[in-house]
Amino acid sequence: MKNNIVENKQLPSPAFVCEEALLIKNLKILKRVQDEAKVNILLALKGFALFSTFDICKKYLKGCCASGLHEAILAKEEFGGEVHTYSPAFKEEEFDEIVSLSNHVVFNSFSQLKRLKHKALGKTSIGLRVNPEYSSVEVDLYNPCAPFSRLGITKVNFQKDEIDEVEGLHFHALCEQNVDVLEGALVNFEKNFGEFLPSMKWVNFGGGHHITRVDYDVNRLIEVLKSFKKRYPHLEVYLEPGEAVGWQTGYLSATVLDIVDNGMKIAILDTSAEAHMPDTLAMPYRPDIRNSGLANEKKYTYRFAGNTCLAGDVIGDYSFDEELKIGDRIILEDMIHYTMVKTTTFNGIKLPAIVLKKDNDCYQTVNKFGYNEYKRRLS
Repeated sequence: MKNNIVENKQLPSPAFVCEEALLIKNLKILKRVQDEAKVNILLALKGFALFSTFDICKKYLKGCCASGLHEAILAKEEFGGEVHTYSPAFKEEEFDEIVSLSNHVVFNSFSQLKRLKHKALGKTSIGLRVNPEYSSVEVDLYNPCAPFSRLGITKVNFQKDEIDEVEGLHFHALCEQNVDVLEGALVNFEKNFGEFLPSMKWVNFGGGHHITRVDYDVNRLIEVLKSFKKRYPHLEVYLEPGEAVGWQTGYLSATVLDIVDNGMKIAILDTSAEAHMPDTLAMPYRPDIRNSGLANEKKYTYRFAGNTCLAGDVIGDYSFDEELKIGDRIILEDMIHYTMVKTTTFNGIKLPAIVLKKDNDCYQTVNKFGYNEYKRRLS
C-alpha cells in the first residue's frame, strides 16, 4: 500500500510503532562488538523481521539467519548480505531453493545431513547444530537445551565419522541472557565438541545474547569472543541475536474500547494478548504500560484485557493517577521484538498497523491490515 505520513494523534489503532533512533542505538552497540571482536553478527529474522528497516540494519550487520525457506527469501530479497539457514528439519522439495539462497545451511541431525548433503555440496557451506547440554533457561518453552530437546545433536549422538563435508558447528543455548551464560555454554561446547573445531571453518554461537540490554556486560562479551578467537584463530565466529536488535525500539499503541466492572474495572482494548502479544501468555510476563503502576499502587486500578472471546486474553492489572476513559490511547512498551513475527488473526481480529517513527519525529505508516489478511489464511 502507499505509505502515509501522519501525526502521532492520527496513528491507526492498534499499531506497532518502531522508533528508528532507538533501533540505530542498538545497531551501533552490535556493530561495536562486531568490529572490536572481529566477529560477524546476523539479524535473526525469527525475532525481528521488520523489513522496512532493513536499509538501516544492513549498514551495521553482516546479514540474516533464517529458519526456513520463507525467511531465507525475505533475507535475500530485502536485506542482502549473508544468509544462514537452519531448520529442525528441512523439507526436501524446498531444499534446492534454500541452498541457492544460503551461504550456510545448518542441519539439525545426521539423518538430515546424510539425506540432503548431496544437494548442498559445492553450493553452500554445510554445518551441524549441536546441543552443548548447558541448561540455564528457566522456562522450558524457551530452553533449547531442556531435557529431551529436539534442537541440536548431543555429544553421545555425534557421529564423528560422518563430518568430512561439514565446515561449521552451531549451538544455541541462551534466551535473553547475559554474557556469563554464554561463558558457561562455551565451556560445555568446547568440552563436548572442541576436538572437532580444528577441522572446521566457522562456528555460530546462536542467539539469545541480550547485548543491547542496559545491564549487559558488552566489554566482557568482547573479551570472551577475543579469547575464543585466540584459541581458534582459523575460525570465523557468528552470533545471531534477534531480540537484541529490536529490544526497546518501540511500542504497541492501542485504544480503550470499553470499561466494564465485574468485581474490578476491566478495560477492553482493541488489541489482544493472544493474537498480538502471545509471549505475554506463554512466558508469561506482565508488559509495561506507559505512566502506569502496579495494581493498587496508584489511585485507579484496571485489568487490561484483549478483544477476543478467549477468557484468558488478559494483559495484566495496572493502576493510574487519573481515571481511564473510553477512547484513551494506551502505550504497551517494548513490543517490537518477537511480536510482529508472532501475530495471528485469531477471532478475525485485525492485525496492528506497522508504523515507523522517523528521526524528524514524523510517523510513517508502512502497512495496514484488514479483512484480506484474515481471509487469505482460510479457504
